[in-house]
Amino acid sequence: MAIGPISGFQPFQPTQIHRPEPSQSAGAGFAERVGNAVEDLAASQNKAAESAKAFELGKTSDLASVMVDQQISSLGFQFALNVRNKALSAYRDIMNMPV
Repeated sequence: MAIGPISGFQPFQPTQIHRPEPSQSAGAGFAERVGNAVEDLAASQNKAAESAKAFELGKTSDLASVMVDQQISSLGFQFALNVRNKALSAYRDIMNMPV
């Protein structure tokens, strides 16, 4: 019993695949993202401090918004601290690797 060829079959021929070049506007770099995160953290801390000061001076009576601003600021700081600790730990691990 003979097996005949598959009709219409053409062998695979790799062609040039077009890949777009990455551009500067495609995405922010690591340093830019970290810088923006630090600026956002500083802004949330300033907002929390201003809302607490306004509550203490009697300019506003909304304690809930003051507490929410304080929590946002606290959570942002804790997150930044944990990221820094992880980055420092990774750096130490890399520096202690034998070459």
